[in-house]
Amino acid sequence: MQNKKSIVMSLGGSIIIPDEADIEFLKSFISAIKEYVSNDFNFLIITGGGRTCRKYNDYLKQIVDSSNEDLDWLGISTTRVNAELVRIAFGNLAYEKVVLDPDFIPKTDKPIIVGGGWKPGNSSDLAAVHAAKSIGATKIINLSNIDYVYDKDPKKYPDAKPIKEISWSYFRQIIPKEWGPGINSPFDPTAAREAESLGLEVVIMNGKNIENLKNYLNNKEFVGTTIK
Repeated sequence: MQNKKSIVMSLGGSIIIPDEADIEFLKSFISAIKEYVSNDFNFLIITGGGRTCRKYNDYLKQIVDSSNEDLDWLGISTTRVNAELVRIAFGNLAYEKVVLDPDFIPKTDKPIIVGGGWKPGNSSDLAAVHAAKSIGATKIINLSNIDYVYDKDPKKYPDAKPIKEISWSYFRQIIPKEWGPGINSPFDPTAAREAESLGLEVVIMNGKNIENLKNYLNNKEFVGTTIK
């Protein structure tokens, strides 16, 4: 997988299963990835838990007083269920198992590898960072349900401004300082610190816009935020 056409993606659970599985999105996404596989691209896709993760965390908190580690492990399980869904949907193009440890990426002739969450204390974004490090990739595509990173929460502040390019130091100023189960951040703070230390570039875009994703992969102008 170590070549210039190896793409690492952090695929947000919020677009895999917003409330119920988004079948039309998944079909479109899988079709697009297959198109690029036929053009000699390889993909390492790490899936998130999204709203499913947050729902299960809420359920558990209503039943018992849970530690953050317990909540994280529950959330990690939801990312891995999402990963199995995506892996199986790719059929024989995908490596036969979900990757559970991004520091050890299997050697395979399959053009697609799918992984889920890794360990407590972070989101699946950190797994994507470690996966990129493992295969020598310098960029990560973060597919979520937002078009851009904003200077403040656009749900709370109507005057929030989209940012097309941002440094890691500024990005880390406008997101939560520390990880906590269920936090809402374009890229989690633990992963952000490590990505900055590795000199990685992360592009955040709305994964539902498949044509926009294709523009990025084709080195054309795209809608999204570049963090570097």
